[in-house]
Amino acid sequence: MYRYQNPQNFESYFKPLMARQPQGVYCCRLSGYTPEVKGFIQKFYTVARKNGVIIEGGIPNPDTRHIEYYTEMMGSAFEMNQSFIQAGLTKWLPRMNQKQRQEVAVSIYQTLENLQKQGKSVGMLKNTYIKFMCWLYYKFERIVNVLGNNDVPKILYEGEATIYELLLLSVLAHAGCDVMILQYHGDANYLKIDPASQYSMMFNLSGASAFPQGFSLKQQRNEWQEESSRQKLYGTLPDVQNCTNAWLEEGGIFEFKKAPSQRGNDPNLFYNGFCRFVGVETPQDYQQELYRFHQELKGEGRPHLIFDDRIPAPTPQETAGITRKNYGRMEDLILDLSGQIQANDIQLRRLMVKSFVDVMLEESSKKGMMISPLASLAVYLLCWLKRYQRELFGAWRMPQVSMVICLGGAKDEKEALFLRFLARLPVDVLILLPDTSKSCYVEDALLYEKHYDKTIQLEHYPKESSDLVISTTAYQAERELDTLMYQDTGMYRNQQYAKANSITLRTMYEEIAILWNEEARFRPNFGVIGNEVNIPVVFAKVSGVKDGDQKKYWQDVEKLMAVDLFIVTRTPLINPLIPNPVKDQVPSMFVGSTLSREKVKNSPAYQKSYGFLREEMQEHILDKMELMLKLNLIRPTPENNVNVNIVATILTLPMELIRKIQKFDFTKVPPKFLYVQVGERVISQEDAIVAAFLNLIGFDVVFFVPTGYQSVEKYYQKAMMEEHQLGEYIYDMKVPNLQRMAEKTQKSAAKAKQGGFFANIFKK
Repeated sequence: MYRYQNPQNFESYFKPLMARQPQGVYCCRLSGYTPEVKGFIQKFYTVARKNGVIIEGGIPNPDTRHIEYYTEMMGSAFEMNQSFIQAGLTKWLPRMNQKQRQEVAVSIYQTLENLQKQGKSVGMLKNTYIKFMCWLYYKFERIVNVLGNNDVPKILYEGEATIYELLLLSVLAHAGCDVMILQYHGDANYLKIDPASQYSMMFNLSGASAFPQGFSLKQQRNEWQEESSRQKLYGTLPDVQNCTNAWLEEGGIFEFKKAPSQRGNDPNLFYNGFCRFVGVETPQDYQQELYRFHQELKGEGRPHLIFDDRIPAPTPQETAGITRKNYGRMEDLILDLSGQIQANDIQLRRLMVKSFVDVMLEESSKKGMMISPLASLAVYLLCWLKRYQRELFGAWRMPQVSMVICLGGAKDEKEALFLRFLARLPVDVLILLPDTSKSCYVEDALLYEKHYDKTIQLEHYPKESSDLVISTTAYQAERELDTLMYQDTGMYRNQQYAKANSITLRTMYEEIAILWNEEARFRPNFGVIGNEVNIPVVFAKVSGVKDGDQKKYWQDVEKLMAVDLFIVTRTPLINPLIPNPVKDQVPSMFVGSTLSREKVKNSPAYQKSYGFLREEMQEHILDKMELMLKLNLIRPTPENNVNVNIVATILTLPMELIRKIQKFDFTKVPPKFLYVQVGERVISQEDAIVAAFLNLIGFDVVFFVPTGYQSVEKYYQKAMMEEHQLGEYIYDMKVPNLQRMAEKTQKSAAKAKQGGFFANIFKK
């Protein structure tokens, strides 16, 4: 019989029998995990599939059919001697040779003999013998005729083994088989049935920890199959690969002027850089440095691209040039679209395909395997590649490296994906963020980031001398002081932030008047996260009249007169019976069920209403328009397409409201929308859209409904407004001239602003 040996390492298991010194078998259990364990299990599993047996979840006990067949073939006799066992194996497992039968018979006999010494009865020994014979026939017949071969057969057992399973595994191991027992929950249960580790040895691992949650052969098989299928996506891999950033020393932009031969000399590598520079070192010289850098690139004839603000989106003609299908799996999408990548150089094409597959697989894990957004990202990437391929790689040969400079960073995930794709090709990708308040979407393990203390605003890369706008020392000092004053101090400069999210406050009725003229930064839950402001706002409905006191009621309303106030006293604000002039244009702004931002911006309706606003506010408006559609805030009606009605209504807001949106500073007092509904006239869905949209924009929105009738809330899919029930419902109330009150308030505020503190003193 073969003796157990202690394996020196995982590779010991895969040595031929003749190469083992001394010759023997390995029967071990694995109860801990290290990074190497995963690879070992995969290799052991692969070998066991070809030359061995894999047991998952234990060995089922022989059922009635198995035992009846054994009795029919072998009879019911049992003798406690080795000759009887060997004769039984000859008849029951005829494919075994003489030596194998002898080894197994000796091993079974010794096992039964040990049980007999422990006090087991003859009946129990017979049952154990029959169980072993059934298991050998039904579970291990494929390996009994290769036991003891130089290519040692393998048994991989997953689970908590019973004593009889251990005994049979020990029988097979002593007959010339390697065994590995996987115990994901530690060794404690095993030691209860084999405290002396007589039937298997513990495989000792240094630095081992518990197996990961959910680890199993089934789960690993799924991973292996997925990995195998993904490897097919790459096709033939390139002979060269990127060495990104490893050659950098100081990390300044002029270091990227280094020739390939100065970066490294491995013929199988191209040496590129992927860097983001945040801030500037010397603001006075920054533009001049960028200008000189570009002039030197031109002088060398080095292929390069510079993106100032955004990478221009693909045109309809470009997207039409990318053939797409209906994809059921992410792998199908990647395989089909990567096949459309073409290049004059075969190595370059393989590099492009590999880079495409790499970034798309990474992106798919972020997107949760959603096919539609992945397809959109992939189409953008391929369109940009086709557009810029000639400029970057027209005459490419190893080890040349072209360059892409992105001033201002990637503005969205599509641009970020394209830059990440290029960074895995023979391209230096430089992201410049001289204005530290700006953000960039790029996140990548390859990206190197360098920060400088100073900041400068720069909208365009200075390619020509006419582009240079040099700041004086005094001007730059003022900008630095500005940064010190308005960064993490609780003070904010005018229009400091371009993005904001509204947070609806739940308040007492009396708190509305307290918060009404208070700046957003002083309200509860105000905050700035990154470059986005969280604006606490009021969105409420006031129903009924407290104590029936109408005079006091209107006095409370008068307290809410404010500078940036829009008042509605006639219901509805937007009459649904009057045709919306842009509604016919809106369906063309959708691609399927998704609103196309570009189509909205290019529409005459948008240009007429919003095209003249500052760019940051236009983006804010479009963000909230998309958010409103995404959240499904408005309840559909049979009369119209609710999404079309939302977009059409937003595109035709009254100009007075648009002006208030334009001047809105997210850290200051939010603009107001006050709606007084005293009669029975039905409020419109369009009014509900306006109120919800202004709430998302960051307005304080309050409805006064003394009748207690349903208002805009009947059009909402969920409860959005805080309702305050003041008292009894009163009908046919007369509305005072609130507009005149508001104008009076605005004039008083303007006068006070003009005079100021010192003017008031001198008037006295």
